[in-house]
Amino acid sequence: MGLTAKIRTRDGWAVSHAVVTVTDTTGTQVLRAEADAEGAVRDTTELAPGAYTVIVTAVGYAPAACSAIVTASGRAEVGTVTLARQGGTELPPPGPWTIDPVHSSVAAVAQHLGISSVHGRFTEFGGTIEIAPDDVAKSRVEAVIRAASVDTGNGMRDTHLRSADFLDVERHPEITYRSTGVTQAGSDRWTVHGELFLHGVVRPVDLDLAYLGTGADPWGGTRAAFRATAELHREDFAMNYNQVLQAGIAAIGTTLKVELDIQAVQGDSLPQA
Repeated sequence: MGLTAKIRTRDGWAVSHAVVTVTDTTGTQVLRAEADAEGAVRDTTELAPGAYTVIVTAVGYAPAACSAIVTASGRAEVGTVTLARQGGTELPPPGPWTIDPVHSSVAAVAQHLGISSVHGRFTEFGGTIEIAPDDVAKSRVEAVIRAASVDTGNGMRDTHLRSADFLDVERHPEITYRSTGVTQAGSDRWTVHGELFLHGVVRPVDLDLAYLGTGADPWGGTRAAFRATAELHREDFAMNYNQVLQAGIAAIGTTLKVELDIQAVQGDSLPQA
C-alpha cells in the first residue's frame, strides 16, 4: 500500500528532494513526502480508496499537478511526473562539470586585409562549470587557456602572435575567464557575465551561450554540450600592433570573434583514458 512516483526533468534527470503533496477531493492534505536522491517517492501511508490530487514542487522548477486513483489495495502508482525549469529552460543536472579539451574547441576569427578572415585556435585549455541547484543565475564557470598554444596553421604567424606585439606569452602565459553571473536570454540561451584576464589586462566580457543538451558517453559518463560566442577588441587588452598598407587598410582587424564549442563531463574530474 502507499504512493509511488518518479520525479524527472524533461531531459529525464532525477529531481532529488522534490516534495509531493497529496490532497483529497475536499482539498485536505492527506500525505506529504520527499523524493530521494534518485527522484523516487515511496511512501507507505495508508490511503482510503478514491480520487486524489498530487502536487509536486521543487526549488527552481515550476509546480506540476496530476490526478491519482487509490485502489482497494490502498496503492497509488503515480508514475513519472515531469517538472519543467522555471521559465521553461532546461539545463544539465546541478553540480560540477569538467571541460573536456579533447572534445572541445576554443577558436577566434580575425579579419585580414579587410576582405577575408584568418581562423585560429588554442590547443591547450581546461576549466570547470558549476550548475547551481537552486538558482541557475548563481552557476559559475572558470577556464584557463595556455596562450602559447595558439595555432593558426602558419608557424611564422603563430610566432608573431606569441611575441610582445600580441599575446606576449613570456610575460602572460595564461588567459583566464571567470564568470560573475548568468542571466537568461531565451528558452535555451544564456548570457554569461564574466571577466577576461588577457595580456595583463582585465576586462568584463559577456558570452552568448547556447545549451545544446546532454547525453551518455561510451565511457560510462554523462556529457553536456554548449556553444558560446563573444566579440573582443584588441585595443581593450593593450594589443595595438598593426601594419597599415599603402591603401590605408589595416593588415589585421581590431575585432576578434571568439567561438567556443564545449563538451563538459559530469563530475569534478575527467575520466581516465
